[in-house]
Amino acid sequence: MDQIQHKFIEVQGLKHHVAEIGSGPNVVLFLHGFPEIWYSWRHQMVAVAEAGFRALAPDFRGYGLSDPPLEPEKASFSDLIKDLAALLDALGIDKVFLVAKDFGAFPAYLFSLLHQERVQGIVALGIPYRPPSRPVKYQEDLPEGFYISRWQEPGRAEADFGRLDAKTVVRNIYILFSRSEIPIAAENQEIMDIVDPSIPLPPWFTKEDLEEYGSLYQKSGFRTALQVPYRSFKEDLGITDVIVKVPALLVMGEKDYVLKFPGTEEYIRSGKVKEFVPQLEIVLSPEGTHFIQEQSPDEVNQLILGFLKKHI
Repeated sequence: MDQIQHKFIEVQGLKHHVAEIGSGPNVVLFLHGFPEIWYSWRHQMVAVAEAGFRALAPDFRGYGLSDPPLEPEKASFSDLIKDLAALLDALGIDKVFLVAKDFGAFPAYLFSLLHQERVQGIVALGIPYRPPSRPVKYQEDLPEGFYISRWQEPGRAEADFGRLDAKTVVRNIYILFSRSEIPIAAENQEIMDIVDPSIPLPPWFTKEDLEEYGSLYQKSGFRTALQVPYRSFKEDLGITDVIVKVPALLVMGEKDYVLKFPGTEEYIRSGKVKEFVPQLEIVLSPEGTHFIQEQSPDEVNQLILGFLKKHI
């Protein structure tokens, strides 16, 4: 961890924070999810650097130490994709492996559709690829208290989160997302109230980890994070060829609540997802949760390194 360097690079008018370690011609770009930041990749960055790769992990705009957009409510996935291209240009990097978690998998896959020549391969954790032309409307099959439905409602999550400090919000979401059940609130209950304050953090998530996340979300707030991803899923990027043509690896924990999203487990296990990602390998980890890269870093590091070495 101490060897990880930090820099700020201005792209599209915003300063982006980038963590970096390692050197070499092959570059791995790590893309975080929510409620995460670059720090969620701390174990993987060190592992790939020790294996001879250059590892980079930016905070998306409005997350962590990166500048927020002037109008967070207008942020979009398109912004993130343009940021990634501009970031690689600024660093003089032509081609990368993309390793992405949770919603970070969306810009990773979309970037490969728009800039295939710049992507050596994709590793996605926790989220299977869905063609942008075929959005899935999970809300139609889940109760009103489904957390995504709640967080898409302007003002509701802001009011819910606003009752608590940033560290407690992150703590609650880590506890919720570490479970194998979809977070769903009762009709007269808010998402933050699902978590009993006496419930401990997962054993692999330390108080020091929580302090790191809490301090950075205290700085950034949640305005951009609620816009991207939760309020940007219907964005139309105008992509017509939706087949991912680069090698890819999907790692899913079998205790990841995302598998309970309607149709998701069947979509993965049946191989249907491979119709859209022909060169996809799938690994299902029996004990893995939504935060598998922090929960089981050695297992995930081996999977990532195996994939990278195969596709150099």
